[in-house]
Amino acid sequence: MKNLNQVHLNGLRALEAVGRLGSLQAAADELGVTVGAVSQQVIRAEEQLGRPIFDRTARGLRETAFGGPFLATLSAGFRQLSEAVTTTRRSDDAILTISVAPIFASRWLIHRIDRFAALHPDISLRIEATTMLVDLARSDVDLCIRVGPGGWPDVKAEYFLPQVLFPVCAPALAEKIRTPKDLSEQPAVVDGNEAFTWERWLEAADLGVPPPRARHVFSDASLCLDAAMAGQGVLLAFPVLASWALREGRLVAPFPIRVETGMGYYFVTAPGVPEPRKVAVFKQWLRAAMAEDEDGFAGAVIPARRSASPSSP
Repeated sequence: MKNLNQVHLNGLRALEAVGRLGSLQAAADELGVTVGAVSQQVIRAEEQLGRPIFDRTARGLRETAFGGPFLATLSAGFRQLSEAVTTTRRSDDAILTISVAPIFASRWLIHRIDRFAALHPDISLRIEATTMLVDLARSDVDLCIRVGPGGWPDVKAEYFLPQVLFPVCAPALAEKIRTPKDLSEQPAVVDGNEAFTWERWLEAADLGVPPPRARHVFSDASLCLDAAMAGQGVLLAFPVLASWALREGRLVAPFPIRVETGMGYYFVTAPGVPEPRKVAVFKQWLRAAMAEDEDGFAGAVIPARRSASPSSP
C-alpha cells in the first residue's frame, strides 16, 4: 500500500460514506456532491491506496475482502475526529445548546428562560426545537430533553420525571363540570397522535363514566391546547403542555387526577463525556422548576400499568 500522505482526505471521506451508507447516491446526498463526483473520488482513492475497496457488480458496489475491515477502521477514525472537534465546541461554558421538542420549547421553556438567565447570566441558551434524533457524538448539542420509554442506544439517558395526563378546559366550560357524569357530557378536544385515550384515563381514575364525545381532532398537541383555551372542549393534557396556561388562569383542571402514561422525561447526553458545569446547572434548575410546577398542582398521581401504550414525543 502506498504512503497515506498520498491519499487525499476527500477520497477517504467518499470511501467511508459509500461503505457506511451502501450506495453512491446516498453518499452523494450526505456529502453534498454529485454521484459522478463521489464515483471519481472512490476510483482515485483506490488508485492512491493501491488496493480495490469495492467490487463492481450488476447490483452496485460490494466491499472486497480487504475493503470491509478497512472501511470499518476508516469509519471509526472519522468518528474519533468528529468527536474531537465536537469536544472543542462544547468547551465553551458561555453557550449551552439544548435540543428539545417544539412543544416543550414553546409551551414550557420559553416562559421560564428569563428565570434561568437571571440565576446564571454567564450562560447563554441556544435552543434547537426538534423531535429529530440527534447524533450527540457529531453535533454541538450539549443536552437533549426527550420523552419516551428510555433505553435508547449509544446515549446516556437520565430519567427525571414521569409523563402524566389529566383533563383541562377553559374556565367557562369548567363551570359546567361538577361531577364525573358532567365530564362525560362535554365535547372533547383530541390529540390524534396521543395513544393514551380517554377510556384509559377514566378507567385508571376509577370514575365509572363514559368518555366525553370527540368534537375536534388535531395532529398537533399545541393546536389542541389552543382549542381547549378557546373553550372548544376538554383536553387530556400533560403538565409540560398545560402548566403555564393553568398558572395564567386560561385553563383549569376540573378533576386534578393525574394518570401516568408509562413514558418519562429524560436528560440525554453523549456517553463517556464529562458533564460540563453549564449542563449540570441547567439540569439542576430544570428539576427545581419542574418541582415548582408539581407543588402548584394538587391531585393524586396514579401509576401507569405495565401495558401502557407509548405516547408520542
